[in-house]
Amino acid sequence: MPIHRLNHAVLFVRDLARSVAFYRDVLGFRQVAMTPDGFDGAAFLQAPGSTNDHDLGLFEVGAAAGASDAGRSTVGLYHLAWEVDTLDELEAIGARLGEVGALVGSSDHGSTKSLYGRDPDGLEFEVVWLVPADRLDDAALEARKRIGRLDLAREKQRYGGQTRGGVGISIPT
Repeated sequence: MPIHRLNHAVLFVRDLARSVAFYRDVLGFRQVAMTPDGFDGAAFLQAPGSTNDHDLGLFEVGAAAGASDAGRSTVGLYHLAWEVDTLDELEAIGARLGEVGALVGSSDHGSTKSLYGRDPDGLEFEVVWLVPADRLDDAALEARKRIGRLDLAREKQRYGGQTRGGVGISIPT
């Protein structure tokens, strides 16, 4: 039985309300009512357009929790990547991340166009647009072997701001 997608991720956070507000207000997640009765300190969120019952679980561990050392002195998860449908959506999320000081980078991986952000606890995530399968050319495929500078305006000129990404790759044709 092959795995075909990520259903949800769970993050430990210092302040549940702050984290829920970030994922809701910046990335558009909505809270879903599925926290077990009597279980305070947890929230479950669903991404816009998702068919999962939830995409993100948040569990509060308190203000005294230290920062994650994953990748610096311990093993652990580096980041999660969420896919958007269009380059216009990627640009809008980039603007929201920038407004709250959470945008920490961008990159062009040839077949993917990516923005990187950090949540209030410093946990990194990626928001990505995938070039549709029928638009992949040799240059885009070769560029997967490097990390380039993302020029979002150029990519919108090339592919169109409203072109649905991932078609034939993550979205069946």
